[in-house]
Amino acid sequence: MIKIISFKICPFVQRVTALLEAKNVPYEIEYINLSDKPQWFLDISPTGQVPLMVTEDGIALFESDAIVEYIDEVTAPLVNNVSPEQRAIDRAWSYQASKHYLVQCSTMQSADQETLAKRSAKLNKAFETAENKLGAGPYFNGADMGNVDTAWLPLLHRAKIIETRSGYDFLASFPKVKAWQDTLIATGLADKSVATDFEEAFADFYLAERTFLGRGANLNEVPTETTVPKQGCCG
Repeated sequence: MIKIISFKICPFVQRVTALLEAKNVPYEIEYINLSDKPQWFLDISPTGQVPLMVTEDGIALFESDAIVEYIDEVTAPLVNNVSPEQRAIDRAWSYQASKHYLVQCSTMQSADQETLAKRSAKLNKAFETAENKLGAGPYFNGADMGNVDTAWLPLLHRAKIIETRSGYDFLASFPKVKAWQDTLIATGLADKSVATDFEEAFADFYLAERTFLGRGANLNEVPTETTVPKQGCCG
């Protein structure tokens, strides 16, 4: 059976597990502490980052983009009869999500309102780009869930938890993305693709006293400034 090595709140891992869950591919998962990585993990991981996938043949694969491509090569597609051009477009839209995972991680850790405003700008641009692309839905490409949906799920899932627990809605200005978020959450895929105690672990880290959102921020306006420092939660 496929094995995934994971850090519990890593969005890159959820992208992989969401695709596996959407395809009904069985897998096992093992969580590690990134601040105290076990030697066996370092021995098989070229980068020391998660996710790491160990195939049924015992081969370790790293980098979420490569892992997702491997999964697609060895399993049935979520959507049949997709042209090579459309597959390329879907990979590009999936990358638009994954390249913002660490942006979101940084934004959620903002210590004050000004920092939140500055860090939110790049994340807002990603959501705005998706807003302009989305059609009638309910999924990104229409009636069927595809790879783009599973790639954006980590961003939308985390935004939903932040809204529920702090009152701050990253998607307040993006009604199509908001509807897309509701559709994906309603499938149950978000909960299936994370640990049972994921939300508590996530809240303990991102909604702690050290963060502006964790101290009970309830802002009605959408931040508009543009600087996003590069820092992240996993890789």
